[in-house]
Amino acid sequence: MRLKCLSVLAVPYDLSQVLFIATANVLDPVPGPLRDRMEVLQLAGYTREEKLQIARKYLVTRQLDESGLKPEQLEITDGALAAIIRDYTCEAGVRNLERQIGAVCRRVAVRIAEDQAQTVCVDVPDLAEVLGPVKFENELALRAGMPGVATGLAWTPVGGDILFIEASRTPGSGRLILTGQLGDVMKESAQAALTLVKSRAQALKLDAAAFEKTDVHIHVPAGAIPTDGPSAGVAMFIALSSLFMDQPVRNDLAMTGEISLRGLVLPVRGIKGKILAAVAAGIKSVMLPARNRNDLEEVPETARQQLEFVFLDDVEQAARVAIRPDGVTRTQQSEPICNADASSSFQPQ
Repeated sequence: MRLKCLSVLAVPYDLSQVLFIATANVLDPVPGPLRDRMEVLQLAGYTREEKLQIARKYLVTRQLDESGLKPEQLEITDGALAAIIRDYTCEAGVRNLERQIGAVCRRVAVRIAEDQAQTVCVDVPDLAEVLGPVKFENELALRAGMPGVATGLAWTPVGGDILFIEASRTPGSGRLILTGQLGDVMKESAQAALTLVKSRAQALKLDAAAFEKTDVHIHVPAGAIPTDGPSAGVAMFIALSSLFMDQPVRNDLAMTGEISLRGLVLPVRGIKGKILAAVAAGIKSVMLPARNRNDLEEVPETARQQLEFVFLDDVEQAARVAIRPDGVTRTQQSEPICNADASSSFQPQ
């Protein structure tokens, strides 16, 4: 109370030995002059393997103690922890993971207190009874594999995520319709992607006259925040190219990168979070801007080893890699994943 009164009286404080610490999910709202005076530490998300180890070594022990349980009274299998991470949480950190583990511990504590059991082992089949039905499903298999749908990679305040770009066409007068949670920059990316597809009609073996008689509708069912806009240009170009070529995009491929009207693929931010999202979604190959090659050093080696990377300089490379007849995966093809120049493909050792 004394400090509060002093602040009202405008009594000066000596703050020379005070360190202020602030946390934020998004930096963009922070004013530029203030941000210049701050030391910013970027903390990316954990991989699933890292979350499993954190849960095993710290979270389970802490929740056992808070629930009044002894370690020998409850065993949560690694399979159950992996299922909680995969099916019941969607975050960069482990805050919700600890909540779900706490719910399991409390349910077991009630059973033991009511003398229904002395020791309990929780495995995957037991989770539905405690945590309810699965909260997060892998939508990749439900949406990929049809013309006009491309899988992009986005950054969100809770980490990376996959982003489906859906394109459809109807008879019309050449209008572009945009729906979904799109920010202004993302809308501009859609305009640029359509213009680029029109300018590359001959290279893509498309009828240029068809654009004048067709309305194009681009929909992003779960768009990211507006600041994430400059990373969907490549995905929008591929979705539109796939739509007009009437050929599906490879169903094991995700992509990120912005485009210019000259067809160049421009670098983007948040590569680590996007790569972790691709691994979590079961993606096998990822297309990245060539100028983001060095950003892979920030990605854990365990995540890099699960993916094959294709580095892009221009959109024609993206089209050659992404659009295959019937959307077949690499394992069904005899040729290498990247039929562009050899320097654009990178396989971690």
